[in-house]
Amino acid sequence: MNAPMTIPRSVEPFVARRARLAAAMGAGVAIVATAPERTRNRDVHHPFRFDSYFYYLTGFQEPESVLVVVAGPEPRTLLFCREKNLEREIWDGYRFGPEQAGEVFRVDEAYEIGQLDDMVPELLADQPAVFVDVGSDAEWDARIIGWLNGVRAKVRTGVTAPGEIRDIRHILDEMRLVKDEHELGLMRRAAEISSAAHVRAMRAAKPGMHEYEVEAELLHEFVRHGARSPAYPSIVASGPNACVLHYVENTRRMMAGDLLLIDAGCEVDGYASDITRTFPVGGRFSPAQRDVYELVLAAQAAAIATVREGVHWEAPHEAALAVLARGFVDLGLCKGSVDGVLESGDYRRFYMHRTGHWLGLDVHDAGDYKRGGEWRPLQPGMTLTVEPGCYIRPADDVPEAFWNVGVRIEDDVVVREDGCEVLTAATPKSVADVEALVGTAR
Repeated sequence: MNAPMTIPRSVEPFVARRARLAAAMGAGVAIVATAPERTRNRDVHHPFRFDSYFYYLTGFQEPESVLVVVAGPEPRTLLFCREKNLEREIWDGYRFGPEQAGEVFRVDEAYEIGQLDDMVPELLADQPAVFVDVGSDAEWDARIIGWLNGVRAKVRTGVTAPGEIRDIRHILDEMRLVKDEHELGLMRRAAEISSAAHVRAMRAAKPGMHEYEVEAELLHEFVRHGARSPAYPSIVASGPNACVLHYVENTRRMMAGDLLLIDAGCEVDGYASDITRTFPVGGRFSPAQRDVYELVLAAQAAAIATVREGVHWEAPHEAALAVLARGFVDLGLCKGSVDGVLESGDYRRFYMHRTGHWLGLDVHDAGDYKRGGEWRPLQPGMTLTVEPGCYIRPADDVPEAFWNVGVRIEDDVVVREDGCEVLTAATPKSVADVEALVGTAR
């Protein structure tokens, strides 16, 4: 078979996930579609990226695809995909077609996507529930309602329609929250590539360069290792731009004395890495920059030290916040006692976001942070970022030496029974390591 390199190394994890989904459903039919292709302009499309839920269950990367899982005493899986069309392959590239897709991705049955509308009402007949991602796409919702109405139209023949529409994300989010070894292997690879990209960017950065030139260094390293896409738009923010949390223009010319904040990570087989490093463009921190940097670094270390099985989700944030609040008082950025700063929320002038988020197929990955109104305890295999920061804009009550100092330090960690594994540990972040590296490229 002359197939492209879009087949997972092993399809076993995907087969196992479909079986787990069917078991969790109990009875009913799940319908999961991949993402639609989107037009960029005229007849040009945006690069296609599969839907994360669909890919999690199939490993299949072609557009115009739908997975159906029928749960019950004899569960089965059906894949609907594009027809095998040699003429279209001349223009657009390889297609599996139903026969090969069914064999390679080990679904029970595979059909052309054009058969979906005829077959789904038959599959829904006499089923107690249909599981779909309710509300994610209005056109998809309307199509599902059309299938249900098709079943209801046959009620006089003795057929019953599903009595419930359930949100499949309640099941899949919990499944996706704990990563298996297949997923962690991909995330380690993404972290390895992204770490090398950050090192390359540090080595290349010099006063007088534009931010986008440093972004190009990141992208070069991603692509040369086979990671064709960033996991999210890269933030390359120098000087005052480092105090804009989601700055992505990346157009400013960098100057000596600037800090450069880079928040960037690649995607490997759909799995994200998410790293932030901050360093002086000229190679040396000013005293004020160094004070803030070491404060954020200490806050991150305190947060990472809390990550282990059984600790609740909010513990890393609380640990980081305690260190930052003490530092803000010591540096004269906040007035009063540490407890007072925490109680009043005055620290939010300089630290206004949370300390992390779930990470996986989506950079802000699936999964609830609370259960029953309480922060959920961490479990082995959960993967999250740890990313405290400090962002100081010019103000009359802020010493000028701190103006436009923006620092964030972010790593990706996996929860273990006795602590955590830092996937991105190879990315330099000590003051000595960073200063020794910046601007050393020839």
